[in-house]
Amino acid sequence: MNRRFALRTLAAVGLAGALTACAPMKSEPDIVDIAASNGNFTTLVAAVQAAGLVDTLKGDGPFTVFAPTDAAFAALPEGTVETLLKPENKDQLVKVLTYHVVPGAVTSDQLAGKRLNVATVQGQTVHVDGTNGVRVNKARVTSADIIASNGVIHVIDKVLLPK
Repeated sequence: MNRRFALRTLAAVGLAGALTACAPMKSEPDIVDIAASNGNFTTLVAAVQAAGLVDTLKGDGPFTVFAPTDAAFAALPEGTVETLLKPENKDQLVKVLTYHVVPGAVTSDQLAGKRLNVATVQGQTVHVDGTNGVRVNKARVTSADIIASNGVIHVIDKVLLPK
């Protein structure tokens, strides 16, 4: 009788373990999840969706994203965002957005005290100045090192525009 009880218990534990292994794991949020859950990035999220870059920025990465806030987009000349979001301007929107992305996960401590020209996913470089806080071109990093499962986000106060 004790052997039957032990066998049943082992079988139940094994079944519970198998079911647990099959259950979806709750993973850390990725770059898109973090941006979408933060009310300061509604324009950025809409632009990423319009550009068809959601799957890319949900990919393995790692990526470093210099993420402009809604206020940064609002500071652009009137009509700029609306024009970029039009389907016929998708290529230009992709260029602008990928100019905000650097391959690899770069944290602010890796930038401290340095001045670098860094290649973006778009192909051009951005100038990063970490000698007095962190600046990217003329944008100031206002919040650094938001860690995502596939990279890092640095919040910036201006939209970076490629040349």
